[in-house]
Amino acid sequence: MSVLLVGISHRSAPVAMLEKVAITDADRPKLIDRMLASSHISEAMIVSTCNRVEIYAVVDAFHGGLADVGQLLTEHSGLPMPELTRHAYVRYSEAAAEHLFAVASGLDSMVVGEQQVLSQIRSAYTTADAQQAVGRTLHELSQQALRVGKRVHSETGIDRAGASVVSVALDRATTVLGPLAGRTAAVIGAGAMGGLSVAHLSRAGIGQITVVNRTIERAQRLAATAETHGVAADAYELSRLTEAMAAADVVITCTGAVGAVVTLADAHNALTERAGGAERPLVFCDLGLPRDVDHAVAGLPGVTVIDIETLQRDPAAGAAADDTAAARSIVADELAKYLAGQRMAEVTPTVAALRQRAAEVVEAELLRLDSRLPLADPARDEVARTVRRVVDKLLHAPTVRVKQLATTPGGDSYAEALRELFELKPGSAQAVAAPMEISRAEHNGAGWMGLDGEVALADDFTPGGHDDEQEQST
Repeated sequence: MSVLLVGISHRSAPVAMLEKVAITDADRPKLIDRMLASSHISEAMIVSTCNRVEIYAVVDAFHGGLADVGQLLTEHSGLPMPELTRHAYVRYSEAAAEHLFAVASGLDSMVVGEQQVLSQIRSAYTTADAQQAVGRTLHELSQQALRVGKRVHSETGIDRAGASVVSVALDRATTVLGPLAGRTAAVIGAGAMGGLSVAHLSRAGIGQITVVNRTIERAQRLAATAETHGVAADAYELSRLTEAMAAADVVITCTGAVGAVVTLADAHNALTERAGGAERPLVFCDLGLPRDVDHAVAGLPGVTVIDIETLQRDPAAGAAADDTAAARSIVADELAKYLAGQRMAEVTPTVAALRQRAAEVVEAELLRLDSRLPLADPARDEVARTVRRVVDKLLHAPTVRVKQLATTPGGDSYAEALRELFELKPGSAQAVAAPMEISRAEHNGAGWMGLDGEVALADDFTPGGHDDEQEQST
């Protein structure tokens, strides 16, 4: 069984396509259930943020698993397969593990080095685990990915370019508005990114925050959080959206809703009601996927819209070359350790079966000796200990060596040789199992069109919410 990754991200597709492929929190469980119904897929996890959708599946066959995941994405997005495959990327086996480690490290983020992706991976794992869609393979892969991300952030300065998409968006907003200190903000959406937005606005010295959400209780909780940071805050239901925007200098939208939350009429009415009218700039930071703000809003006088597409082109999303190189070095080091550990785990059942076979032979021969040459207990015990020591010494060097060789590329062939030489057939003992193929990079990451055919999870690096994970609020 190997890990297959099929993904679409800001690096491979335009925002318009990402909007169509986007998977909401409500969609995720249903799609996981559909994958588990496939005869080729035994484990599944979906990482879905405002700039990526990635499906990780443990499959028994590359092409069968790819066909099933591709069909799922096609039906979900409504996009024809040829259009989808032009923008999708595929990673298999060790290439899939390498990609997840890079994602967890912030190397593949829109804002290179952002930390919230760790929370997004943990959320994806938690959702899949709750549906019993995670087995040993995805558990170990996810846990190791979180450890890699934590190490990168603690040992490099990769996150110094910007903590999140929110921070970059607010930096862009200041180029229009000037310093945010003392100004008024509206945050539409009280989910994880809404919480992150409130935190960044508070640190920027914002004077007033209005949280707007479909569920007033969640808006009230987030407003209370802002007040603990010394910021005056109100909570509005979605029906008071225009009122909140009319009073604001900057509006952050992060709802994850399907369709525009801020329509052209909403924005026009807000401009009409606001003090200062068109003379007073209004900045929308649209961090939703699909987008929350109607495209036409950007054409209104005095309005600036900063959306995901704008942020993709922002140079602040980059990280220093030295920090990026250091992060990639850590990912490579951790990947080598992870793969070595996986190969070691694969050969261990064979070693255990060999020792079991040896123990069975020893016991059989001792019984035969008893029948031919009965010995008193002291003598028999000494003979038994001597025979077992001889067998242990004979097996020690080859079993140690085969474990060492198993950590090298192609090392599973040595375990296969042991099984063949000693007739250790899979199924003859519970410990003997056909080795997994996680170390084989049969397909190293070409797009589809280029292809033939209960343990605690590691803690997040930060205790806060998720950067790009969307929360349904409308």
